[in-house]
Amino acid sequence: MAEEEVVDPKKYLEESCKPKCVKPLLEYQACVKRIQGDDSGHKHCTGQYFDYWSCIDKCVSSFDFPFSVHFVIFLYVMILR
Repeated sequence: MAEEEVVDPKKYLEESCKPKCVKPLLEYQACVKRIQGDDSGHKHCTGQYFDYWSCIDKCVSSFDFPFSVHFVIFLYVMILR
């Protein structure tokens, strides 16, 4: 029997949450673009970066854990497509 690769459902959930976090992503990208020419190293986009990932984490955490059997099967099918 061949071993199957273990898939982390968190990565799938993070991807599914990205459309809900477009605003913080655009704010982060705008900040990165704004500071591209800074050679001093004093400007950064840490706040925007954490705002974006905070949004993703909040969305992922809204899913019910532990997963129901139906949801695990759904993830399995979606990942193997």
